[in-house]
Amino acid sequence: MVRGRWIQRHVREMLYSNKPMNSRSRIRQQLRQQRRTLSRAERHQASDKLCKLLTNSPLFLRSQHIACYFARDGELDLQPVINRMKQMNKHCYLPVINHIDRNRLGFVRYLKNEAVVTNCYDIPEPKNRHQQTPPWALNLLLLPLVAFDINGNRLGMGGGYYDRTLAYLRQRKRWHRPVLMGIAHDFQEVEGLISRSWDIPLDGVATESRILFFSR
Repeated sequence: MVRGRWIQRHVREMLYSNKPMNSRSRIRQQLRQQRRTLSRAERHQASDKLCKLLTNSPLFLRSQHIACYFARDGELDLQPVINRMKQMNKHCYLPVINHIDRNRLGFVRYLKNEAVVTNCYDIPEPKNRHQQTPPWALNLLLLPLVAFDINGNRLGMGGGYYDRTLAYLRQRKRWHRPVLMGIAHDFQEVEGLISRSWDIPLDGVATESRILFFSR
């Protein structure tokens, strides 16, 4: 907890500093480094707490088609959630680089013990990547992130894949949309992220200790 409070204070100082380096880049660099310092035991403990909290939530219980991700770079591991989904007979999907538009993501049904391959970013994807499901067919989309704020703004890794994939939500308000739930450690909350025109805001964030929902 002490380390978490320190990193949050440090990030706030970076946000309001006048240093020339882009604040989003500094926040991304600092929080990614913070995630990497977590021990294996700390990561397992945080993932288990998140799983218990999320999978018992009304949102999760009423969702049947749920997109997860394979963790990397210190992200909260969703493997306990994926295992629980299989026990509950829910349909799990994983993001893959779209085979038609490689700047966007598709979502592929992930079955138990299915073979995976690594993509150009060394991220595992289901081997059968051509049977892709669009995001509007999902009930719940669990997104990795580097930082978030109380207004639902999300700072990702910088590739923009999720924002481009979900850009249809800005164009047609009546599209069916999955609930967009960011997944993060508590210490990844910062104050006042600047929203950009192409950013897609989150509906909520789940951490190892709480689930937050943002008003629109």
